[in-house]
Amino acid sequence: MAGVSVCIKYSMFIFNFVSWLCGASILAVAIWLRAGKDGPEILSPGAATINPYIAVNILIVVGVTIMILGFLGCFGAMKENQFVLVLFFIGLILILLLQVVAGIVGATNKSKTERALKETLQTNVHLLSATNGKLFQKAFSEIQEKLKCCGLINGASDWGNNFQYYYKSCECPGDQIPCTKYDGKTIYKQSCFSLIRCLFSRSLSIVIGLAFGLAAVEVLGLIFSIVLYCQIRKK
Repeated sequence: MAGVSVCIKYSMFIFNFVSWLCGASILAVAIWLRAGKDGPEILSPGAATINPYIAVNILIVVGVTIMILGFLGCFGAMKENQFVLVLFFIGLILILLLQVVAGIVGATNKSKTERALKETLQTNVHLLSATNGKLFQKAFSEIQEKLKCCGLINGASDWGNNFQYYYKSCECPGDQIPCTKYDGKTIYKQSCFSLIRCLFSRSLSIVIGLAFGLAAVEVLGLIFSIVLYCQIRKK
């Protein structure tokens, strides 16, 4: 009776190990977007009707599932376990369909996601001038310093009377960066809204690209699992 091809066996192991790493990458990026140092305060939906984190939450589930499937594939290949290989095959088909659907929906609804982000930021802008928005204000002041901008939508005026407490993160050195004057201080001219939207959009595009790229590779996993399963049955 024919034996199991060592080449197919170890190829599937390597493939699933790479898949596990890709799943870990998707999970890491998604968690970074969801639970970053400043993200929860700045992008919390508040009174907004849409949560811009919906797609990111789905990607966290996808990343965890891919990691589990990668482990099952490695175990099934090395132990030549038919039951585990069947579980791997079924799970891979389901996650592949989910990734393709989620990727298409995410790509076609990218503008809606950006509108959700805009709605969230517009809803939260009042926290800059509020007396009870200390967490938001502290997180946003750090973002201003990183992105070299001031204010969320309308510039420094968004801060209201709180500008006197957070103006240092708005101070502009004038080194090839547009500056302006406000309340006797030289500050960054650009508001932060467009920069935050661009950063969020770029990060989302990276994750969608990872999901589509991994979906293409997963087709090879289906082929490897079918071939290995057939060889084990014939052994």
